[in-house]
Amino acid sequence: MSAVRITRIGATKDQLGESPVWDERRQRLYWIDALAGLIHALDPVTGAAEQFSVPAPIGSLALRGDGGAVLALRNGFARYDFDIRALTEGPSIGLDHPKVRLNDGKADPYGRFVAGTMHGDRARDEPPLGGLYRLDASGAPELLETDLAVSNGPCFSPDGRTFYLADSARRVIWAYAYSQDGPLSNKRVFVNTEAQASGCDGATIDSEGYLWSVLVRTGKIARFAPNGTIAHTINMPVRHPTSVTFGGPDLDVLYVTSISRSHALGDDHPDAGGLFAVEGLGVRGLPALRFASD
Repeated sequence: MSAVRITRIGATKDQLGESPVWDERRQRLYWIDALAGLIHALDPVTGAAEQFSVPAPIGSLALRGDGGAVLALRNGFARYDFDIRALTEGPSIGLDHPKVRLNDGKADPYGRFVAGTMHGDRARDEPPLGGLYRLDASGAPELLETDLAVSNGPCFSPDGRTFYLADSARRVIWAYAYSQDGPLSNKRVFVNTEAQASGCDGATIDSEGYLWSVLVRTGKIARFAPNGTIAHTINMPVRHPTSVTFGGPDLDVLYVTSISRSHALGDDHPDAGGLFAVEGLGVRGLPALRFASD
């Protein structure tokens, strides 16, 4: 990884850039500005870019198998059709609290969407509300996990049998056994990032089964081996990167979103809030999992 190159892509400046996902069919990158209620779409080869407005805040998105995306909005899910710029509201998680909203999410290996909540401005002795929810195309969201303060970085091992989830506030990434029909099981600490002086934010898995996670408070990206040890770190040019995904024709470019000013973090660097491409890593990602059609 001695020839790693980091380049800012385009001129977008997000308040809270998040949830990048690569569409291998269209060769486009999608990501969001969570606080502005924007979905960005970019063709990195031609530079062609679009923006789509949705209700703010938006927590995350996943691509749908039949086109468009499934979205995690403040307290419920929705479908978005990029071709006609239409939002169709979906089911609620049944929790309407001013300090709780849906946050990071990913499609799972079986065509569902898994997204967790964040409980902001929580008193030290106040238990976190919300949790981790799983949505399929036919029914109401299923509650999979509770007691999550700030859920982030959900992702799956290449064989789909291990599910990773960070609680950024607790500076822990958990690992669970995952199956098509059963609940989460065999919860264990995958890594504690207290020694890195940061909670983990967005994450992705590469083709070798290593987990790439953003250390949002220290401006770094860490590559964790399947046993939880740090294999490599990358220093980003901005203070607060937020999330990562692999993209490009060969899935060998790591795209990174970032913060200019969120509720909790800010950065006056001129490139803060920008989108970045990290090249020369010598590893590849996996195609994005998709939400199953109705």
